[in-house]
Amino acid sequence: MLLAIDVGNSNIVIGCLDGGDIKLAFRLRTDILQTEDEYASNISGILAFNGIPRDEFGGAIISSVVPPVTGAIRGAVKMLAGLDALVVGAGVKTGLNILIDDPAQLGGDIVAAAVAAAVAYEPPVIVVDMGTATKIMALSKNAGFIGGAIFPGVALSMNALSSGTSQLPKVPIEAPKRCISANTVDCMKSGAIFGNASMIDGMIDRFEDELGGKATTVATGGLAGAIYKHCRHDIAYDPYLVLRGLGIIHGRNRKK
Repeated sequence: MLLAIDVGNSNIVIGCLDGGDIKLAFRLRTDILQTEDEYASNISGILAFNGIPRDEFGGAIISSVVPPVTGAIRGAVKMLAGLDALVVGAGVKTGLNILIDDPAQLGGDIVAAAVAAAVAYEPPVIVVDMGTATKIMALSKNAGFIGGAIFPGVALSMNALSSGTSQLPKVPIEAPKRCISANTVDCMKSGAIFGNASMIDGMIDRFEDELGGKATTVATGGLAGAIYKHCRHDIAYDPYLVLRGLGIIHGRNRKK
């Protein structure tokens, strides 16, 4: 079994993959102050609760956009399973043809999502990853990674709105009954859900214009489930796209 870990700015997503199948996936809060012992204890407890022995794992892989946490997670994996986790970065074989100005700038999570999308979907492909930031990425007709766009995520935007104003409260990220809402809370929900769905629809249109035709679109990330179903484009939903990509990358780097 493979232990795949994606360290994001808000959450750490951990998956147990068996032959490409995700047997278990769970989230921890990203905390730069936690030690490797604390992370190991938290992960071990969740695995035990779900009946997965620590000695089941034959490999581990990490993608991270939070460098201060990467070492702690890598140390936690070593303590937990006795494994030296592969960290997605320079020197790791991905099989992805990266065509941007500086490939070193590409986060490991984006690489993993793109790798999985290139395998699972017919190119050209647009990947919408909705987490702390919303990242929209494009794979060309030849499945080359050609770039994308980044803007503030839904939760980040809503937190900024409530903290930066005197009378606007924090609201749950859920759809109201109508786009034209009649009270403050529903108006904010409408902006969060329908506003972001419309933004994604508009970006897909612009991406397809530059790609030269229709593209397969897949949504992933912790907040995508609340948004994609309100888009007017046909969008596939894969909440574990990054974990699947990590599994593929690990397989491509496994020593024969």
